[in-house]
Amino acid sequence: MNRWIMAGLLVSIIWFYVEEISIAAGLEDRIQTATGSWVVPADGVVSDVFSSRGGTHKGMDIAGALHSPVYAVEEGKVIKSYYSDTYGHVVFLKHSYGFVTVYAHLQKRDVLQGATVKKGEVIGSMGSTGNSTGSHLHFEVHFGDWTVTKENAVDPFAIFGNALIGEQVYALQPSLNQTAEAVASPRQLDKYIVQKGDTVWSISRKHGTTVEKLAELNGLNEDNIIVVNQTLILKE
Repeated sequence: MNRWIMAGLLVSIIWFYVEEISIAAGLEDRIQTATGSWVVPADGVVSDVFSSRGGTHKGMDIAGALHSPVYAVEEGKVIKSYYSDTYGHVVFLKHSYGFVTVYAHLQKRDVLQGATVKKGEVIGSMGSTGNSTGSHLHFEVHFGDWTVTKENAVDPFAIFGNALIGEQVYALQPSLNQTAEAVASPRQLDKYIVQKGDTVWSISRKHGTTVEKLAELNGLNEDNIIVVNQTLILKE
């Protein structure tokens, strides 16, 4: 083969890989820009990761307490809310920049198709419905439409940071790597607005305080009754 033809082929191959790398880098930048303000959807322990099970697991699993709240990672529109034999009770949210998030195996759903939800709003509770062997949230991210083959799936670790199986994670935090000390830090918000599904116990656990302290600071009655949109003082 003529050496000039060979050189031309070599240049073409090099440019092909350079373009592929540039596209991948551009996608990563777009993901970071679009999802930089997202929050972790549930309290619990990482129990499975993206592409496990021979590459077929296209999401992240967080194992946690039955009936514990599951939150929207970002503002979005509910495009699906239904029950299936595989996902169980499941909610799909459509976000800006074309992202779709999936919250599966819920014990119950608190939002209906067509509703608009805010970031951090409770959309359901953790459960073990559908094809599930224990209480957990199966969480998926898709850059583009959700499909049965899940070719648009994105690793949630690319958004929230890496975490090991068995590592504790905290809802409403910007990263899976947020530590218990950071969650309880005085630098966190001094006040909290009660969301649907919250209890005084769950709020105290999430913010590193106690039920007794919250009751004292907020003048709660002996039944610790709170209501949605109520503002609670977290510290003095």
